[in-house]
Amino acid sequence: MANMVFNTLTKQKEKFIPREPGKVSIYVCGVTPYDYAHIGNARPPVVWDCIRRFLRYQGYQVTLVQNFTDVDDKIILRAQQSGKEPLDLAAEFAEIYLTDLAMLGVERATYYPKVSEHIPEIIQMVQGLVEKGHAYVLEEDVYFAIDSFPEYGKLSGRQLEEMMSGARVDVDHRKRNLMDFALWKAAKPGEPSWESPWGKGRPGWHIECSAMSLKYLGSGFDFHGGGTDLIFPHHENEITQAEAYCGSKPFVRYWLHSAFITLSGDKMSKSLGNVVTIREACTHFSPKVVRFWLLGTHYRNPLSFGEEELKAAARGLERLETAKENWKHLLSTKIRDQAEDGSVDSITEFIVDSKKRFINALEDDFNTALSLGVLYELVREINKWALAEGFQLTVANKQALQEALSVLEELGDLLGIWFAGEPQERGVSAEQVEELVKKREEARASKDFKTADWIRDSLKKQGIILEDTPQGVRWRRGDS
Repeated sequence: MANMVFNTLTKQKEKFIPREPGKVSIYVCGVTPYDYAHIGNARPPVVWDCIRRFLRYQGYQVTLVQNFTDVDDKIILRAQQSGKEPLDLAAEFAEIYLTDLAMLGVERATYYPKVSEHIPEIIQMVQGLVEKGHAYVLEEDVYFAIDSFPEYGKLSGRQLEEMMSGARVDVDHRKRNLMDFALWKAAKPGEPSWESPWGKGRPGWHIECSAMSLKYLGSGFDFHGGGTDLIFPHHENEITQAEAYCGSKPFVRYWLHSAFITLSGDKMSKSLGNVVTIREACTHFSPKVVRFWLLGTHYRNPLSFGEEELKAAARGLERLETAKENWKHLLSTKIRDQAEDGSVDSITEFIVDSKKRFINALEDDFNTALSLGVLYELVREINKWALAEGFQLTVANKQALQEALSVLEELGDLLGIWFAGEPQERGVSAEQVEELVKKREEARASKDFKTADWIRDSLKKQGIILEDTPQGVRWRRGDS
């Protein structure tokens, strides 16, 4: 069975045919690093880490690019509040983010381009769009003219009227069309800026990903990924400016989008203030449980964050890990030389079929939830056979059990669930405690007592006692 993927552009599953035989090119939109990343920011990289592992397993050479938007209004505002330089602040949180992803078993991307390091490529692309008549200059600003691209809206499927009523657009009444978007912005005092043909300024939001993806992957690359919140306007504008600039299509062959993570029924978002950081999640549950939970739902379906959901994931992972250790122990025992060596054909066939169904699940739009279900079935049936009363470790039985163990380990590696992970028993660092205390105070100030209580209880389970005093919050370890 060939890989089938759901393409957001065509709104249907399609057979995956790479641009270049034996090679796969992927671009995934990264974060704007101005704060600690929340657990929602972890879903796309964990999903794509799993996809990349599977594609490599199939024999592809995979190039994965994930950007950092290190020039942005949010970074500039946070830098002003903290007294740091914007690019220094962004670099600091970018490294923290990569550390957090490594904690979740995410392998490094091939490239991590930053906006600030690709200004010449961005200026060249903006210039090209102006020269081709797709963009226009307003004093020191440059805007893309959407009227010059008749297919605008083809990714999101939105009509122009709908876009104009609900879009996140720059309020600039000088624009020819309300939906025209900024490619280059004139510099403001105290902001990072670079010289350009239009004066000192900085890139607009959307141009960065088009310029960087074209540099590293070229036009017509295979996959573009990100959250569903990026479909419009960000990815819509990416297609528009990239295909207008290149004069050819497609800019991307397959668009894959992962759904939101919700907290108490609402989308998790820094702007809404209802976030749980990756580090917070990993103080209460081990990182490998968090990864397991992220993969337990198909990437296109919403995922709910909560203690019960994480506990269920912990139980599921424990089932697989316990089976793996029990089988290893059984295999280390002595073979019963005198025992009758009965037929193991049926159990061997089940093991072979399990591997086939697991691969089929991933070939069907990278369905990690279904593939995990296959592993559960494998464990249940092998346990029923190998741990049954009267089971004896004969030569044939040992060979079948070894095959089951090998398959479990191999398929688990494809999902990246066997990485060590930092166990909960190592406790929480002082830095993490201070971060959580700060988050709790912010939650209390905004009257989000549910989140505040969750943080307090989470720390308590880690042996950290919080004391609210007139001088502020004090904390101590329970054994001190």
